[in-house]
Amino acid sequence: MVRTACPLDCPDACSLEVTLTLGRITKVDAAPVDELSNPLTDGWICKKVKHHADRVYSPERILTPLIRVGSKGSGEFRKATWDEAIDLVAAKISDAIRDYGVDSVLPYLYNSSSPKLEAKYLTPHLFARLGAPEILHTICAETYGAAWDQVFGQMLSIDTLDVVDAKLVVVWGANPAVSGTHLLPLLAKVQKAGGKLVVVDPRTTGTASRADLHLAINPGTDVVLAYALVNELVRSGCVDRKFIDAHTTGSKEFFEAASKYSLEDASGICGLTINQIREFLELISTIKPAVLRMGYGPERNRNGGSGVLAVLSLWAVAGNFGKPGSGVLASTSDGFSIDVEAAWPNNVERPVRRKMNMNHVGRVLRGDDGAWPVPAKVLVIQGANPAVTAVDQVGMLAGLARDEVFTVLHEQVMTDTAKYADVIFPATTHFEVHDLVGSYGSYSVQVIEPIIDRVGESRTNNEFAAALALRLGFSVDEFNADPKVIADRLAIQKNYPVQFRAPGSTVQFRDTWPSFDDKRAKLFTEGSELPLPKFIENDSAKKYRLALLSPATSHTINSMFADTDPPRVAITMNPADAEARKITNLTRVKVFNDTASLEIDLIVDQTMRPGVCSIPKGLWLRATGQGVTANAFVPDDLNDLASGACFNDARVEVMAV
Repeated sequence: MVRTACPLDCPDACSLEVTLTLGRITKVDAAPVDELSNPLTDGWICKKVKHHADRVYSPERILTPLIRVGSKGSGEFRKATWDEAIDLVAAKISDAIRDYGVDSVLPYLYNSSSPKLEAKYLTPHLFARLGAPEILHTICAETYGAAWDQVFGQMLSIDTLDVVDAKLVVVWGANPAVSGTHLLPLLAKVQKAGGKLVVVDPRTTGTASRADLHLAINPGTDVVLAYALVNELVRSGCVDRKFIDAHTTGSKEFFEAASKYSLEDASGICGLTINQIREFLELISTIKPAVLRMGYGPERNRNGGSGVLAVLSLWAVAGNFGKPGSGVLASTSDGFSIDVEAAWPNNVERPVRRKMNMNHVGRVLRGDDGAWPVPAKVLVIQGANPAVTAVDQVGMLAGLARDEVFTVLHEQVMTDTAKYADVIFPATTHFEVHDLVGSYGSYSVQVIEPIIDRVGESRTNNEFAAALALRLGFSVDEFNADPKVIADRLAIQKNYPVQFRAPGSTVQFRDTWPSFDDKRAKLFTEGSELPLPKFIENDSAKKYRLALLSPATSHTINSMFADTDPPRVAITMNPADAEARKITNLTRVKVFNDTASLEIDLIVDQTMRPGVCSIPKGLWLRATGQGVTANAFVPDDLNDLASGACFNDARVEVMAV
């Protein structure tokens, strides 16, 4: 048995113990609880990772470089050597830069489930050196991060382990029952000690079912609920004036904006009873200390920035800071301070790079008028499966299908995106690399080493980048991905403590402060693209009555594992909505809007609030057999802060087939 850690896109970064039999992974489980493991893991892991070997040894694992021989989307390839495939890609990039300029080369790099060096080291450095466009990660968390920065700057999140000190925990727009599951036992400890749990979520999730109070809010209306609560706190004299005066700026402007919304307004707009809102208000105003676990759900709509800004500011208005068990549990990523980026060479000027919104890459690939100054000629994808994870799936698939765009993919298994590639390179898993595993749910960092031999001819992200860089004329000294060099770079971290911030040492407004000169939270930011939160109705709701959510499940990490253990392929709907459409449980239904249609089984479930339905996130195209999944209904509209994605603004209608 050997130790390693999980870098997948989940807050927990679990410490793992892997059983090997004749050099193959035969079991993945939690590492023992000791000084070498992330204390958040606590000796158990999720079922997804327990079955990770199914992906490592999948019959769809890419074992050699592949070059397309059939039409795009057909999945017809021939085997190639690394040298042949890299030479072809380097020639295509060089030709594109010569004939159309560097803006014709698009690096679609996500790598959210990669360890630190795999994500941040040589691949982004290569495209920065070329001066290629930077494709911003606006598809997820960009709006949340921008809102946090606007209110708190670089103030650190509280530590997840400190949640147990709270008397009240509000989980707003998150579902740790399927992502970040190690928070659940801590919430249970709070409740066992007499504390309260409130969940704000349109669905009765696994987390919401444990709550003392669940507010099944209409998607996109978080800003209204937060504003109405603030307005009532001000009106009733329950604002923490001492905290506001000492630790915030902009309260006057924020209170004036909030004054437009009463509790009755919130009841009507948010779809909640007035008694539910009053109960929530009573809990916030009377129970201290209190923690807010802010999720990414509120950012995924047209009012995303407004929702996050308003909820974060609500916590300041209530004065829920400064003591153990108080504050906001957000991403702990800012605590990771180890340099994992490649050094920029001396005497080389950094090129000015254009910025591209990841939510509009489909427009650029299709060549839509005004989408981009030059035609897209080369698309390099690493750590992403945009065929099923991007917004406007129909438009993205049309872009990926264009022969005019030469698509390069570095991937582990034959995803839906792989079938549209011109060249595919086999990628390693985290069981095959030297690296660092950070966390965005705990203050931990773990060194990992290869525990199995490379599967097939797979290479790391850094080896892929190095091979391509050398063909493009860069030096081996600058792009050295030799495993020994990587291992030597990590050796200095060997004595780095697994937990680099002790529990109880990250109390906001005591140990960590807003990073502005005055150390005050900003409730109003003049000059921002969104100085104050505001509420905008969803116009498409007038035509299509159902809001379609695409939530994460216990089966997948984004689209990862949907090939080996997919969630159930069905749309879930409230009984009242089903009755109004004269459809019943297990009926085959048609889901449609102006963009797409999909025939799928119906599950009638009272855990869905009326007016809201859901199809699981991350399904592969073969799951439906119709060439589209839930993201086909998602517009590529941009929200109100940092131009984030609007997944939860998808509107549909449903009828019996």
